[in-house]
Amino acid sequence: MVMALNLQVNLGGLIMPNPVTDASGTFAAGREYADFVDVSRMGAVTTKGVSLHGWEGNDSPRIAETPSGMLNSIGLQNPGVAHLCEVDLPWIKSQGVPAIVNVSGHSLEEYVQVIEALEEDGTADAYEINISCPNVDAGGLTFGTHVPSVTAVVSACREVAKRPMIVKLSPNVTDIAEIARAAEAAGADAISLINTLLGMAIDANSRRPKLARVVGGLSGPAVKPVALRMVWQCYQAVDVPILGMGGIMTGEDAVEFMLAGATAVAVGTANFTNPHAENDVLDGIIEYCERQGVEDVNELIGGLQC
Repeated sequence: MVMALNLQVNLGGLIMPNPVTDASGTFAAGREYADFVDVSRMGAVTTKGVSLHGWEGNDSPRIAETPSGMLNSIGLQNPGVAHLCEVDLPWIKSQGVPAIVNVSGHSLEEYVQVIEALEEDGTADAYEINISCPNVDAGGLTFGTHVPSVTAVVSACREVAKRPMIVKLSPNVTDIAEIARAAEAAGADAISLINTLLGMAIDANSRRPKLARVVGGLSGPAVKPVALRMVWQCYQAVDVPILGMGGIMTGEDAVEFMLAGATAVAVGTANFTNPHAENDVLDGIIEYCERQGVEDVNELIGGLQC
Protein backbone atom coordinates (compact mmCIF):
# COMPACT_ATOMS: atom_id res chain seq x y z
CA MET A 1 0.00 0.00 0.00
CA VAL A 2 1.31 3.44 -0.94
CA MET A 3 1.51 5.70 2.11
CA ALA A 4 -0.47 8.96 1.92
CA LEU A 5 1.91 11.73 2.95
CA ASN A 6 0.46 14.93 4.39
CA LEU A 7 2.59 17.89 3.32
CA GLN A 8 0.33 20.73 4.47
CA VAL A 9 1.71 23.08 7.13
CA ASN A 10 0.33 26.06 9.01
CA LEU A 11 2.74 28.98 9.11
CA GLY A 12 1.16 31.36 11.60
CA GLY A 13 -2.26 31.16 9.99
CA LEU A 14 -1.01 30.83 6.42
CA ILE A 15 -1.99 27.36 5.19
CA MET A 16 0.68 26.12 2.80
CA PRO A 17 0.06 22.98 0.69
CA ASN A 18 3.66 21.99 1.36
CA PRO A 19 6.51 23.53 3.40
CA VAL A 20 8.64 24.88 0.51
CA THR A 21 8.73 28.50 -0.63
CA ASP A 22 11.45 30.68 -2.09
CA ALA A 23 13.62 33.13 -0.19
CA SER A 24 12.70 36.71 -1.00
CA GLY A 25 14.95 38.32 -3.60
CA THR A 26 16.07 35.08 -5.25
CA PHE A 27 12.96 34.23 -7.26
CA ALA A 28 11.55 37.63 -8.32
CA ALA A 29 7.77 37.03 -8.36
CA GLY A 30 8.05 33.53 -9.80
CA ARG A 31 7.18 34.33 -13.41
CA GLU A 32 10.87 34.54 -14.34
CA TYR A 33 11.40 30.91 -13.25
CA ALA A 34 8.18 29.48 -14.69
CA ASP A 35 9.99 27.91 -17.66
CA PHE A 36 12.05 25.79 -15.25
CA VAL A 37 9.90 25.30 -12.15
CA ASP A 38 6.32 24.13 -11.71
CA VAL A 39 5.30 27.10 -9.58
CA SER A 40 1.94 25.47 -8.85
CA ARG A 41 3.80 22.82 -6.80
CA MET A 42 5.29 25.40 -4.41
CA GLY A 43 3.98 25.89 -0.89
CA ALA A 44 3.89 29.64 -1.57
CA VAL A 45 5.66 32.24 -3.67
CA THR A 46 7.50 34.87 -1.64
CA THR A 47 7.99 38.07 -3.59
CA LYS A 48 11.05 40.24 -3.76
CA GLY A 49 11.03 43.03 -1.18
CA VAL A 50 8.54 45.75 -2.09
CA SER A 51 8.57 49.38 -1.00
CA LEU A 52 5.98 52.14 -1.32
CA HIS A 53 7.66 53.65 -4.35
CA GLY A 54 10.26 52.10 -6.62
CA TRP A 55 13.85 51.80 -5.40
CA GLU A 56 16.72 51.84 -7.91
CA GLY A 57 18.99 49.69 -5.78
CA ASN A 58 22.73 50.00 -5.32
CA ASP A 59 25.48 50.71 -7.83
CA SER A 60 27.26 47.86 -9.61
CA PRO A 61 29.09 45.63 -9.06
CA ARG A 62 26.65 44.29 -6.52
CA ILE A 63 27.15 40.51 -6.68
CA ALA A 64 30.33 38.58 -5.92
CA GLU A 65 30.87 34.84 -5.79
CA THR A 66 32.50 33.48 -2.63
CA PRO A 67 33.57 30.00 -1.50
CA SER A 68 30.34 28.00 -1.00
CA GLY A 69 28.18 31.08 -1.41
CA MET A 70 27.75 34.58 -2.74
CA LEU A 71 27.64 38.18 -1.61
CA ASN A 72 24.94 40.54 -2.79
CA SER A 73 24.38 44.22 -2.35
CA ILE A 74 21.37 44.66 -4.62
CA GLY A 75 19.76 47.24 -2.37
CA LEU A 76 16.18 45.94 -2.57
CA GLN A 77 15.64 47.24 -6.10
CA ASN A 78 11.92 47.03 -6.94
CA PRO A 79 9.27 48.91 -8.95
CA GLY A 80 7.01 49.66 -5.97
CA VAL A 81 3.87 48.23 -4.41
CA ALA A 82 1.45 49.49 -7.08
CA HIS A 83 3.27 47.50 -9.77
CA LEU A 84 3.33 44.43 -7.55
CA CYS A 85 -0.42 44.60 -7.04
CA GLU A 86 -1.19 45.26 -10.70
CA VAL A 87 1.23 42.83 -12.36
CA ASP A 88 2.87 40.29 -10.07
CA LEU A 89 0.27 39.27 -7.50
CA PRO A 90 -2.40 38.38 -10.09
CA TRP A 91 0.11 36.10 -11.84
CA ILE A 92 1.08 34.37 -8.60
CA LYS A 93 -2.57 33.79 -7.72
CA SER A 94 -3.17 32.37 -11.20
CA GLN A 95 -0.76 29.58 -10.27
CA GLY A 96 -3.03 28.51 -7.41
CA VAL A 97 -0.47 29.08 -4.64
CA PRO A 98 -0.39 31.48 -1.68
CA ALA A 99 1.45 34.78 -2.14
CA ILE A 100 3.73 36.03 0.63
CA VAL A 101 4.72 39.66 0.06
CA ASN A 102 8.05 40.76 1.49
CA VAL A 103 7.54 44.29 2.86
CA SER A 104 10.43 46.76 3.04
CA GLY A 105 10.70 50.35 4.20
CA HIS A 106 13.17 53.13 4.98
CA SER A 107 10.97 54.40 7.78
CA LEU A 108 8.34 53.03 10.11
CA GLU A 109 5.71 55.01 8.20
CA GLU A 110 6.71 53.42 4.90
CA TYR A 111 6.23 49.90 6.25
CA VAL A 112 2.74 50.87 7.37
CA GLN A 113 1.89 52.52 4.04
CA VAL A 114 3.00 49.47 2.06
CA ILE A 115 0.82 47.16 4.17
CA GLU A 116 -2.12 49.55 3.88
CA ALA A 117 -1.77 49.45 0.08
CA LEU A 118 -1.60 45.64 0.12
CA GLU A 119 -4.63 45.41 2.42
CA GLU A 120 -6.59 47.67 0.06
CA ASP A 121 -5.62 45.46 -2.88
CA GLY A 122 -6.54 42.32 -0.95
CA THR A 123 -4.62 39.79 -3.07
CA ALA A 124 -1.70 38.92 -0.79
CA ASP A 125 -2.10 35.96 1.59
CA ALA A 126 0.60 36.93 4.09
CA TYR A 127 3.32 39.49 4.72
CA GLU A 128 6.99 38.95 5.45
CA ILE A 129 8.25 42.06 7.21
CA ASN A 130 11.89 42.64 6.29
CA ILE A 131 13.32 44.36 9.38
CA SER A 132 16.86 44.25 7.97
CA CYS A 133 16.29 47.59 6.28
CA PRO A 134 18.16 50.72 7.48
CA ASN A 135 15.99 53.22 9.34
CA VAL A 136 16.71 56.59 7.74
CA ASP A 137 15.04 58.33 10.68
CA ALA A 138 17.58 56.76 13.06
CA GLY A 139 20.80 57.46 11.18
CA GLY A 140 20.63 54.27 9.15
CA LEU A 141 20.47 51.89 12.12
CA THR A 142 19.01 48.60 10.92
CA PHE A 143 15.53 48.04 12.36
CA GLY A 144 16.14 44.39 13.15
CA THR A 145 19.25 44.69 15.29
CA HIS A 146 17.75 46.66 18.18
CA VAL A 147 14.88 45.43 20.37
CA PRO A 148 13.08 48.82 20.68
CA SER A 149 13.07 49.33 16.91
CA VAL A 150 11.91 45.74 16.33
CA THR A 151 9.06 46.35 18.75
CA ALA A 152 8.17 49.65 17.10
CA VAL A 153 8.05 48.46 13.49
CA VAL A 154 6.33 45.13 14.20
CA SER A 155 3.72 46.78 16.43
CA ALA A 156 2.99 49.44 13.80
CA CYS A 157 2.62 46.81 11.08
CA ARG A 158 0.41 44.67 13.32
CA GLU A 159 -2.04 47.54 13.75
CA VAL A 160 -2.82 47.62 10.03
CA ALA A 161 -2.14 44.03 8.92
CA LYS A 162 -5.18 41.76 8.84
CA ARG A 163 -3.31 38.88 7.24
CA PRO A 164 -0.67 36.58 8.77
CA MET A 165 2.51 38.52 9.46
CA ILE A 166 5.93 36.86 9.33
CA VAL A 167 8.85 38.89 10.66
CA LYS A 168 12.20 38.24 8.95
CA LEU A 169 15.11 38.39 11.36
CA SER A 170 18.66 39.56 10.76
CA PRO A 171 21.46 37.22 11.91
CA ASN A 172 23.74 40.20 12.49
CA VAL A 173 22.88 40.42 16.18
CA THR A 174 24.37 39.25 19.47
CA ASP A 175 21.27 37.39 20.70
CA ILE A 176 18.86 36.14 18.01
CA ALA A 177 16.46 34.71 20.62
CA GLU A 178 16.03 38.15 22.20
CA ILE A 179 15.06 39.62 18.82
CA ALA A 180 12.68 36.72 18.14
CA ARG A 181 10.95 37.19 21.47
CA ALA A 182 10.56 40.92 20.77
CA ALA A 183 8.97 40.23 17.39
CA GLU A 184 6.59 37.68 18.91
CA ALA A 185 5.59 40.03 21.73
CA ALA A 186 4.90 42.82 19.22
CA GLY A 187 2.46 40.69 17.25
CA ALA A 188 4.34 38.49 14.78
CA ASP A 189 2.37 35.40 13.70
CA ALA A 190 5.60 33.73 12.61
CA ILE A 191 9.27 34.54 12.19
CA SER A 192 11.62 33.80 9.30
CA LEU A 193 15.37 33.45 9.49
CA ILE A 194 18.06 33.91 8.59
CA ASN A 195 18.53 36.89 6.38
CA THR A 196 22.04 37.28 4.97
CA LEU A 197 25.20 37.61 7.08
CA LEU A 198 27.20 40.80 6.58
CA GLY A 199 30.43 40.14 4.69
CA MET A 200 32.86 41.50 2.13
CA ALA A 201 35.19 40.37 -0.64
CA ILE A 202 38.42 41.95 -1.89
CA ASP A 203 40.19 41.70 -5.24
CA ALA A 204 43.83 41.40 -4.21
CA ASN A 205 45.13 42.33 -7.67
CA SER A 206 43.27 45.63 -7.89
CA ARG A 207 43.30 46.11 -4.11
CA ARG A 208 39.66 47.11 -4.33
CA PRO A 209 36.46 45.67 -2.86
CA LYS A 210 34.48 43.41 -5.19
CA LEU A 211 31.23 45.21 -4.31
CA ALA A 212 30.60 48.89 -5.03
CA ARG A 213 29.27 49.38 -1.48
CA VAL A 214 32.18 47.34 -0.06
CA VAL A 215 30.00 45.10 2.14
CA GLY A 216 27.08 42.88 1.26
CA GLY A 217 24.95 39.97 2.41
CA LEU A 218 26.48 36.48 2.44
CA SER A 219 24.21 33.57 1.51
CA GLY A 220 24.50 30.01 0.25
CA PRO A 221 25.78 26.75 1.80
CA ALA A 222 28.47 28.63 3.74
CA VAL A 223 25.85 30.10 6.10
CA LYS A 224 23.85 26.91 6.72
CA PRO A 225 25.47 25.93 10.07
CA VAL A 226 24.80 29.43 11.42
CA ALA A 227 21.23 29.38 10.11
CA LEU A 228 20.50 25.98 11.64
CA ARG A 229 21.84 27.12 15.01
CA MET A 230 19.70 30.25 14.99
CA VAL A 231 16.53 28.38 13.96
CA TRP A 232 17.15 25.89 16.77
CA GLN A 233 17.67 28.70 19.29
CA CYS A 234 14.52 30.52 18.20
CA TYR A 235 12.44 27.32 18.28
CA GLN A 236 13.27 27.06 21.96
CA ALA A 237 12.64 30.76 22.62
CA VAL A 238 9.26 31.46 20.97
CA ASP A 239 5.93 29.74 20.39
CA VAL A 240 5.20 31.12 16.91
CA PRO A 241 6.17 28.97 13.90
CA ILE A 242 9.41 29.49 12.01
CA LEU A 243 10.19 29.80 8.31
CA GLY A 244 13.78 28.55 8.11
CA MET A 245 16.32 29.44 5.45
CA GLY A 246 20.03 29.79 4.86
CA GLY A 247 21.99 27.55 2.51
CA ILE A 248 19.24 25.06 1.65
CA MET A 249 20.27 23.22 -1.52
CA THR A 250 18.60 19.80 -1.14
CA GLY A 251 15.61 18.11 0.41
CA GLU A 252 17.82 16.77 3.17
CA ASP A 253 18.98 20.31 3.97
CA ALA A 254 15.32 21.30 4.30
CA VAL A 255 14.61 18.35 6.59
CA GLU A 256 17.49 19.44 8.83
CA PHE A 257 15.87 22.86 9.24
CA MET A 258 12.54 21.28 10.11
CA LEU A 259 14.19 19.01 12.67
CA ALA A 260 15.78 22.13 14.18
CA GLY A 261 12.31 23.65 14.55
CA ALA A 262 11.21 25.16 11.23
CA THR A 263 7.61 24.65 10.14
CA ALA A 264 8.45 25.64 6.56
CA VAL A 265 11.60 26.38 4.58
CA ALA A 266 12.72 28.87 1.96
CA VAL A 267 15.12 28.09 -0.88
CA GLY A 268 17.29 31.02 -1.91
CA THR A 269 20.77 31.01 -3.43
CA ALA A 270 20.18 27.48 -4.78
CA ASN A 271 17.87 29.05 -7.37
CA PHE A 272 20.87 30.72 -9.01
CA THR A 273 22.79 27.48 -9.49
CA ASN A 274 19.83 25.18 -10.07
CA PRO A 275 16.69 26.77 -11.53
CA HIS A 276 14.77 23.59 -10.63
CA ALA A 277 15.70 23.89 -6.96
CA GLU A 278 12.22 24.65 -5.59
CA ASN A 279 10.76 21.45 -7.00
CA ASP A 280 13.90 19.41 -6.30
CA VAL A 281 13.86 20.35 -2.61
CA LEU A 282 10.19 19.38 -2.31
CA ASP A 283 10.86 16.06 -4.03
CA GLY A 284 13.75 15.48 -1.65
CA ILE A 285 11.52 16.06 1.39
CA ILE A 286 8.96 13.62 0.00
CA GLU A 287 11.65 11.00 -0.67
CA TYR A 288 13.01 11.40 2.87
CA CYS A 289 9.57 10.98 4.43
CA GLU A 290 8.85 7.88 2.36
CA ARG A 291 12.20 6.38 3.27
CA GLN A 292 11.75 7.16 6.96
CA GLY A 293 8.11 6.11 7.15
CA VAL A 294 6.92 9.62 7.99
CA GLU A 295 3.21 10.06 7.21
CA ASP A 296 2.89 13.74 8.14
CA VAL A 297 5.63 16.28 7.43
CA ASN A 298 4.63 18.10 10.62
CA GLU A 299 6.17 15.20 12.56
CA LEU A 300 9.58 16.54 11.56
CA ILE A 301 9.12 19.96 13.19
CA GLY A 302 11.43 20.21 16.20
CA GLY A 303 12.24 16.53 15.98
CA LEU A 304 15.94 16.96 16.69
CA GLN A 305 17.08 14.39 19.26
CA CYS A 306 19.80 15.87 21.45
